[in-house]
Amino acid sequence: MGFPRKSSFLLLLLFLFTNNLWPPHLAESASDYTTLVYKGCSNNAFSDPSGVYSQALSSLFGSLVSQSTKVKFFKATSGTAQNTITGLFQCRGDLTNSDCYNCVRKLPVLSEKLCGKTIAARVQLLGCYMSYEVVGFEQISGMQMLFKTCGGKNGDGRGFEEKRDTAFSVMENGVVNGHGFYATSYQSLYVMGQCEGDVGDSDCGECVKNAVQKAEVECGSSVSGQVYLHKCFISYSYYTNGVPGKNPSFGPSSSSGQNIGKTVAIIVGGTAGVAFLIILLLFARNLMKKHDDY
Repeated sequence: MGFPRKSSFLLLLLFLFTNNLWPPHLAESASDYTTLVYKGCSNNAFSDPSGVYSQALSSLFGSLVSQSTKVKFFKATSGTAQNTITGLFQCRGDLTNSDCYNCVRKLPVLSEKLCGKTIAARVQLLGCYMSYEVVGFEQISGMQMLFKTCGGKNGDGRGFEEKRDTAFSVMENGVVNGHGFYATSYQSLYVMGQCEGDVGDSDCGECVKNAVQKAEVECGSSVSGQVYLHKCFISYSYYTNGVPGKNPSFGPSSSSGQNIGKTVAIIVGGTAGVAFLIILLLFARNLMKKHDDY
């Protein structure tokens, strides 16, 4: 039997509207900043029959999360004497304060879930990380590699390594001039580097340079990679169709390229979307009424 022509037209219009003009959600281009990258957990659990350590750790987490609404890097200490626990959080330099908080507030729960009650832990998400250690925990070198991942594809044959090395070179200078954070693009490459918030400019440059060398050795001609050292990290991605989003000019004058750090999700909805849909349907009904009057 089928629908009347008028109903069919309205249904078709509604379908086209809801599937093309009103996207429910466009995901961020570089994955969600709360995605887990890696966890580092000490093998030593702390003995806590009186609950002193647990209380100190909970207080530390609370202090760090509360500060994440204001700043992107913060260190804190909780507890006394042998029960002292120190910790910190840091957000990626291109995140807003709101995004920083939304990222950091997930870390205490993840830390306990992934590591349990251990004397030291570090949990790294794409947009932020948090770490803590009890007093007396053995320190590790700032240049020690904690984690690396490399893309599976091979960039040979397109001048990839030359482009990548040029972008790396600018990034090494950029983190110094940017006081710890730099992100930019070169042709089809996007690179980012960041140091821990209390690392000086000179040491930051050395750390990023070390991370670049490790990326060149560990990842070879892979078209993407991330290398995390104890005090800094770098990441890079090669896009065959060009870096998504607005590309800044390449070079130290690009104001750290922070305007392309991430693509904000677009959500259209609420009462405005409903009102627009109603107006569209009324317009369609008027068109059909005029058609019937002929």
